[in-house]
Amino acid sequence: MSSLSVDLHKLSKFVNLALPVLVIGFLLAGKYVHFYFHFLTVAFLFLTIANVFYLFVQDQHPLLRNFGIVAQGRYLVESIGPELRQYLYSSDTEERPFNRIERSEIYRKAKNIDSASSFGSQKNFDTSEIKLRHSMYPSSHDDLIPYSLTFGEERGLKTAYTITKPMMISAMSYGALGQHAVRALARGAKLAGIAMNTGEGGYPKYHLMEGCDLIFQIGTAKFGVRNDEGYLDDEKLRELAGKDEIKMIEIKFSQGAKPGKGGLLPKEKITREISELRGVEMGKDVVSPPHHKECTDKTTTVAFIKHVQEVSGLPVGIKFCVGSPQQVDDLVQEMVDQDVFPDYISVDGSEGGTGAAPKSFMDRVGMPLFPALSSVNRILCKKGVRNRLKLLAAGKLINPGRQILAFAMGADAVYSARGFMLSLGCIQAMQCGNNTCPIGITTQDPALQRGLDIGTRSVRVKNYVNNTMHDLEELLAASGERSLDDLSIDNLFIPEDSTLAPLVHDKYIDSKH
Repeated sequence: MSSLSVDLHKLSKFVNLALPVLVIGFLLAGKYVHFYFHFLTVAFLFLTIANVFYLFVQDQHPLLRNFGIVAQGRYLVESIGPELRQYLYSSDTEERPFNRIERSEIYRKAKNIDSASSFGSQKNFDTSEIKLRHSMYPSSHDDLIPYSLTFGEERGLKTAYTITKPMMISAMSYGALGQHAVRALARGAKLAGIAMNTGEGGYPKYHLMEGCDLIFQIGTAKFGVRNDEGYLDDEKLRELAGKDEIKMIEIKFSQGAKPGKGGLLPKEKITREISELRGVEMGKDVVSPPHHKECTDKTTTVAFIKHVQEVSGLPVGIKFCVGSPQQVDDLVQEMVDQDVFPDYISVDGSEGGTGAAPKSFMDRVGMPLFPALSSVNRILCKKGVRNRLKLLAAGKLINPGRQILAFAMGADAVYSARGFMLSLGCIQAMQCGNNTCPIGITTQDPALQRGLDIGTRSVRVKNYVNNTMHDLEELLAASGERSLDDLSIDNLFIPEDSTLAPLVHDKYIDSKH
């Protein structure tokens, strides 16, 4: 039995045409049939004017800009949502991957509205909850040490790159996102003073357009820097690395939502421009290989990292989702043996998101972020090489509450992708891979993208960053520490029957350095 669905495109087009036709019809009826029809003329004229205003004048609400007065119904229902949910539908904490409370916090931060809550938390407060230990003597805000992290300093690079906020926009490519979303995020990143990862979308045309600091990602397909055989093209990489906006290179070995499987861009989202930027055919799904051709074992993998460092001349990091901690241990030992270390390791939790992936991979493959992050930090400490690189974390780190936990478990900085999508106005429609995103974020459809105003959305990105950083500083001060670097596992309350409980007593997790 097919599910009931509404085609908003067809419905809005019908309404857009019907409204002026009805105005004319009632006007004629009022003139030739009966005067009372003019009351309907006035009513439908008002609706027509409102529809035109929503579609062509206002730029604050993408849904209204795309669907006009039809979308107003959503906001009307949303206004009585709490009452409907209370008696009929899911609670504020039931939705996945982000519940209504989590999304609301991001929306309010992005709109620069106070995100404080009332009457108490809706968390479980049971053995699954990890908490930050506050201090009886919180730090003064004046005593907090300003955040600064320099990538490449361990290798003495002249191109070493320093960030002054511990949050960056995670990898989202042009292709997965439309050009309006990419430009809004890039412009917002520049306004907020943070870096943005390009994702594996090939030549970063729209990322470069807004002049923000960029981390160019080399995925397994090497879009933008590949030769005809699928291997790294040194000259293309050297040319890209020479651009002022590109500050670092990231080699992606795997990502949390589909570790062990390459990236996927459905054919519905491939335009002629994307085909040219990635060097792929139109009309076919683009599936990246599951691993880099150059990397067949730990020895060749470390050698490849060194090669990218030498060719690019920039700080070079690697990204992976942990499957086997023993394989990570072996890889780090190989780094020790070759005396080659990436400038950072980004640990991506299996709870990470993506535009398209097999459900079995999303649900059943990879380690969640916190045990994976702790495991990698422990391995680096045991090998005595924690001070040879930086450690980044990604995986549902959309709010300062989860971010502070990541810092205490070893992270030096954090990535977020879906947090920034929510800051743009994402309503979690779960249509990222269908090219039908109603907000205009994860679509190449110009009719849908037009609803996403780059100027207003970029300001929301900046607000989201600034308000998140403010709350993160508040949490840091409450812990009694003076810098994020001072946080450790001792700053966390971890229930005894938690899978992370053994970490509390692990002597190797006592410092990030």
